[in-house]
This record gives sequence, C-alpha cells and structure tokens, in this order.
Amino acid sequence: MFFLKNHETVASGGKISTISRKPKIGLVLGGGAARGWAHVGVIKALEAAGIRPDLVCGTSVGALVGVVYAAGELNKFEQWLMDMNMRNIFSLLDLRLKGGMLKGEKLIEFFRQHFVDRSVEELGMPYGAVATCLHTGMEVWLRSGSAIHAMRASIAFPGLFTPVLHEQRFLVDGGLVNPVPVSLARAMGAEFVIAVDLNTDLLEPWAYADKETLSVREVLSNSINIMQLRIARARLAGDPADVMITPKVGHVGFFDFHRGVEAIAVGEKSVSSVLPSLQSLL
Repeated sequence: MFFLKNHETVASGGKISTISRKPKIGLVLGGGAARGWAHVGVIKALEAAGIRPDLVCGTSVGALVGVVYAAGELNKFEQWLMDMNMRNIFSLLDLRLKGGMLKGEKLIEFFRQHFVDRSVEELGMPYGAVATCLHTGMEVWLRSGSAIHAMRASIAFPGLFTPVLHEQRFLVDGGLVNPVPVSLARAMGAEFVIAVDLNTDLLEPWAYADKETLSVREVLSNSINIMQLRIARARLAGDPADVMITPKVGHVGFFDFHRGVEAIAVGEKSVSSVLPSLQSLL
C-alpha cells in the first residue's frame, strides 16, 4: 500500500484552494540481533536522499538503533560500530545464572555514558519501543519515561538478557510479538510508514544440504530465524508498511555484532531499490 501526498483545503480572501503537504513520516526498525546494524546504513541513505522521518520506533535491536537516532547520536554510534571487535563486545558482558545469561547493566551504563541519558520525552523526535509482557504475552508499547529503560526492555531476548521489571510486570524482547512494529508507528501518528525488515532472507535450505549433524549454535540460530520470519510475515500482513526496505543480511549471524561495517554497507545499498518510489511519493 502506498500513501499518496496529503492535501489540505485552505480558504483565503474568499477563495478556496488546495495545497499539498508532506505526510508525517514514521520509520520502523525491525528486530534481528547483529543484523540490526544495517539500520544505521538505511538511515544514512534515507537522510542523504533528503528523507528524514518525523518519528521512529523499533523492536529489539531496532529499538536500540532507534533510540540512538532519536537522540541525535547516530554518527557517533556508527563510529563505535566500525571500531567494534570481539574484545569490545566481551567488555560489555556481565554474566549471571538467574533469568538470563546477561544482566545488561554494563551495556546500559555504556549507552548512558556515551549515547543516551534522558527521557523519551526529551529526545530529538518521537520514539517508541516494543516489548513483550512475560506474564500475559501481551505487546507493550514504551513511549515515555527513561529512553534507556525502554530500549533495554525491548532487547531482553529470553535466555540471553534478564527480563526488565516495568510497572510490576516483567518485560522481554518485543520481537516475540511484533518484529516490525508498523502498528506502533501508526498509533504514534505516522501517515506514511517506511519499515525495515531484516528477516526476508534468513532461511537458506541449501546451507544444510550436505550436513549430517548440526551444532547447538546452528540449531538455536535457525530456530530463532524461523520464529522471527513467521511472526513478521503474520504481523505485516495485517499491518503493512507503505514502503518496505529489506536489507539482505541473512548471512550475518545472530551474534555477529563485530560485523558492523559490513551490515551498515548492506543497509545503505538496500535503500537504492525503493528510493525512486519514495522520492516520487514524498
């Protein structure tokens, strides 16, 4: 579905005329763990083409990149990604035995010191994050309060990060219910939604054709991919975006956070195929 330019009727000097205005643009950043660094490239390419969203929302890693973008720290964040290596990644890990492998406190403190230390209301543009209530399975939209808290709840992948206690409810990763939250962008007032789906090329049957056994990592990774793909397809069928951007990052592993340079480049390239339509519509 494409959203055509809005028009307003204006009365002036007894005459009635119609003028066009740019629709309110919402940018939706989907979940996908390390593949989410492609979001940085997508945003760079959109802005280079003169397309700047009026609001941003995301799930999981999309919520993480989204909050950095809303805070105006994307360039600084990109530089951090480009310098990232396995040593940097391990320095942000804080292991524990209950609720999840990682408490996430080191990561959150790092983000608070270097990128975001304010409320959602104080960010440079409207921002929302999606999480899942562990008690009810309901989708939770986080649109106020601590920006870091909202992002942390959205990335709390079960078994990896500990759940986040929010208003007497434990919250986990939003990708369990809404991997590409177009519905949230609409609720925030978006009239034209640009969504980024990282799940379109996750399954590659040929990669397993000659294998007799699989590692635990392969089983876990592909199982997560299947879940993300199926849920995303179901939700997008009911809540379609006006323009969908689909970076081909299926080759980037779930935990390959050190491959930021590669993912960013793929994200930038993915915008080129939809740019003519975007520019003509906007």
